[in-house]
Amino acid sequence: MPMRPIRSSSTQAVLLGLLLAAGASHAQYKVVGPDGRITYTDRPVAAVPGSQVQALRRDAGPASSAPLLPIELRESVARFPVTLFTSSDCPPCDSGRKLLQQRGVPYAERLVSSDDDIAALQRLSGGRTVPALTVGSQALRGYQESDWQGTLDLAGYPKASKLPRGWAPPPPAPLVARAPEPAAPVAPRAPVEAPAQAPAAAGSSGIRF
Repeated sequence: MPMRPIRSSSTQAVLLGLLLAAGASHAQYKVVGPDGRITYTDRPVAAVPGSQVQALRRDAGPASSAPLLPIELRESVARFPVTLFTSSDCPPCDSGRKLLQQRGVPYAERLVSSDDDIAALQRLSGGRTVPALTVGSQALRGYQESDWQGTLDLAGYPKASKLPRGWAPPPPAPLVARAPEPAAPVAPRAPVEAPAQAPAAAGSSGIRF
């Protein structure tokens, strides 16, 4: 999937997009929908099929994490979570992933491969370009290092990695959860016929010695 050229967003527009997600800092629950969209709420919610609900502490940090993120990252992660959208055989995706890892930005990676994934990416980022990056509610299409770095700066992520030793990003997951394939029907077994017995000879009792 080719990368499309994009125009640099103005600082004011990016900052406005980030501020729209600032309410998440007071949330106690993080909800990841079936399409990968992340929302926060201060009320208990019931998980629907294909979604995930994570309880947060009152300081909006994960209820449990190993290893625990340092204080320099917790607020940014809670207010402006980062999601990377990639596909296979995508060199610009590799560049975007490398930037996040070198800067020490915790992120979730979502793979775009099916038609459902492409439709979900269109809704989330406003386009079908990979790589795509969302920082809170701000979406960036295509890899342009200056735009990515500037948006991460505005979100408060440190310029140098503060991640604890041993931290690793979660493995990539499909953007849209795959429905389990139905089990193949089991063919009924054909009845086994008993072998035919030869008729007894005339005048014989049927007993052989």
